[in-house]
Amino acid sequence: MYLQRVPLMKGLPPDQLPILAREMTTQFYQAKTTIIAQGDTGNEFFIIQSGTAVASIKKDGVENEVATLKAGDYFGENALLRDEPRQASVTANTGGVTCLKMTRAKFQTLNLAEQLQFVNRKAVGNGKQQAGKAKKPTNKSPNELELIAKALKGNDNLKLMVKLDTDNIKKLSELMWEEEVHAGETIIAEGDLDAFYFYIVKEGGFEVEIRDTSGDAKNLNAVASGSKVVSSVESGGSFGELALLYLAPRAATVKAREMSTVYVIDRDQFKRHLMPCSEAKIKQYVKILDTVKSLNSLIREEKEALAQELTEMHFQKGEEIVRQGEQGNTFYILYDGECEVIKDGKKVSSLEAKISHEKVEYFGELALMQSDARAATVKVTTSTAKTLTLERSKFNELLGPLSELVSRGKKGPTSSWKSEKIVRKDLSRIGLLGCGGFGTVEMYEHKVTGQTYAMKSLSKGYIVKTGMQESVMNEKSILMMTNSDFIIKLYETYNGSQSLYFLMELALGGELYATYNRKGLHGSEKHAKYYVAGVTFAFEHLHDRNVIYRDLKPENLLLTEHGHIKLTDMGLAKFVIGKTFTTCGTPDYFAPELISSSGHNKAVDWWTLGVLIFELMSGHPPFESAYPMQIYTKVMKGINKVVMPQKCQGATGELIKALLKNDPGERIAMKTGGVQNVKDHNFFSGFEWAKMKKLELPPPYVPVVKSKKDLANFCARKEDMPRQLEYHDPGTGWDKDF
Repeated sequence: MYLQRVPLMKGLPPDQLPILAREMTTQFYQAKTTIIAQGDTGNEFFIIQSGTAVASIKKDGVENEVATLKAGDYFGENALLRDEPRQASVTANTGGVTCLKMTRAKFQTLNLAEQLQFVNRKAVGNGKQQAGKAKKPTNKSPNELELIAKALKGNDNLKLMVKLDTDNIKKLSELMWEEEVHAGETIIAEGDLDAFYFYIVKEGGFEVEIRDTSGDAKNLNAVASGSKVVSSVESGGSFGELALLYLAPRAATVKAREMSTVYVIDRDQFKRHLMPCSEAKIKQYVKILDTVKSLNSLIREEKEALAQELTEMHFQKGEEIVRQGEQGNTFYILYDGECEVIKDGKKVSSLEAKISHEKVEYFGELALMQSDARAATVKVTTSTAKTLTLERSKFNELLGPLSELVSRGKKGPTSSWKSEKIVRKDLSRIGLLGCGGFGTVEMYEHKVTGQTYAMKSLSKGYIVKTGMQESVMNEKSILMMTNSDFIIKLYETYNGSQSLYFLMELALGGELYATYNRKGLHGSEKHAKYYVAGVTFAFEHLHDRNVIYRDLKPENLLLTEHGHIKLTDMGLAKFVIGKTFTTCGTPDYFAPELISSSGHNKAVDWWTLGVLIFELMSGHPPFESAYPMQIYTKVMKGINKVVMPQKCQGATGELIKALLKNDPGERIAMKTGGVQNVKDHNFFSGFEWAKMKKLELPPPYVPVVKSKKDLANFCARKEDMPRQLEYHDPGTGWDKDF
């Protein structure tokens, strides 16, 4: 049956497909008749029964044919769910074409939209898995270095990630090693999680395969089945660059067409040598900061933030680093060289430092607290002296006044959220709510109180395989820090032999993603304002605690039984002061600084809010493309290159563009005024923020929930449950505090 090939229809229960087929009408279109026109808003879905049609896209005034459609091919399925401009025109060929047609009105009358299941977009890059197979660099001739340089410069995707200047090209070239690949050998397998390496072809050639489409390879709506060769890579070409950016399954299979030789580099090397500040250096700086007594009240994350802001300064013999009597606002760490301390013209002591011997000295730390006059002069006595410096203004910008941190102590930021102890044996399973790649979310009921909860379980085997130990522990810590009506609450955690468990607040209204698609809410300003306001409050709460969320999308927004909005899934959230460099998130929502690996802060969340508004209003994200690298190319070009749909114009479009600034510091919530700038924007004109915060503003949509055990707003199936990856305890104790 043709319908079984349509991705949207795969979300229907199998017994509904014959009903849909019977209700489709037959229509004949004569030769040269336009069935759908690019740019028009449609409400019909088509399957070609006989004859052929041509799909074409008009760009810059020129009409280009992109595919020939024949019997079994289909187009326009999104029109069954929402208003959306047609992406191409389809015109009947000579002899005409007969189509089966379904209208949105009929689709809704049959109640089919309510039964659809939608595949959630997956996040990427939240692990720290290391290949452990990096090899010794190979010696290279000038000609070989030139080949590598040309290959790097010719990889447009790589240029999105890092500035490929002469120094960086030299670093990458020096690190690469050679490997031989036999004819027919698979060097990359589609779907493989062991994705660490980037390759440049020195000799030979490779074929790139992806899972094939059933039917015509030119089908506008490709459906996976089998495999096909889509391109080849010859000498001087390259592939695998996504593995340098983040941890994600390989997108294609690459096989050697003949005996070949490649140059290889792995993700760990790439990140370590090209990031602005390596992890090793940060750790070294934190170790130095640990010796400063006046900073003892800082928690580790705060010291890491300061470490990233330390600036190296070099002084020559005879130079005065600080002078007695001057107003001080800078703290110094001497890590190499010698100085003398002079007070009232007399030498009172000496400072000697050698970082290689783990011997450092520091002075001027009081300048971090107040602008007092320097008590002494510090003068360089060796040929050079090297220091790390930090200004009080930068310290205050990152952490606030040191005096307040000292009085706070090392407990760090905490939440007032408390809950009664819930013992796991007092819980009984009710049913499945959702499935992920390595865990499930299920409904549980307390045997005594009758209260229901969501239990999220994560496979320990998968956690260890993908290097997510730190991420999972962070998720628990962050959830314990939060106490907001707009964020799902954590009640308990349990540590099992094969899984870790989060017992969480249950939101019975289901995911916003599925709700929008089933109810056709895209384009409703009333709905968008309400849900975006809820996210704004959630971000405000997290950012006040120096937490970056990093994975906003409709799939991570839940509705309560009353219709209130809740942010969920802190798997990618991180306590950050300053910047962090891990590339992670959902590709459709990636900000430019994630792609360029230039470091990101809370501004990345405001970018995702701009993408969310666009998607809620238009039905799709602004930079949507079939492949991640195509998305990233569009992101780097900017929102001004995106054609704004009618629903994303006016005040809506202004807010979207104010959030989607490529420069993080220019995003509206990052300017003076902060989050209040978002609340005061014309998009929210007349919106009652005070009522929203108190949950007194009536939700625009209230889901049907019949009881505390009602699973009707969730449609996960047992067959979707992930296979358990057996866990063998490595003995590191990574989960002892869970």
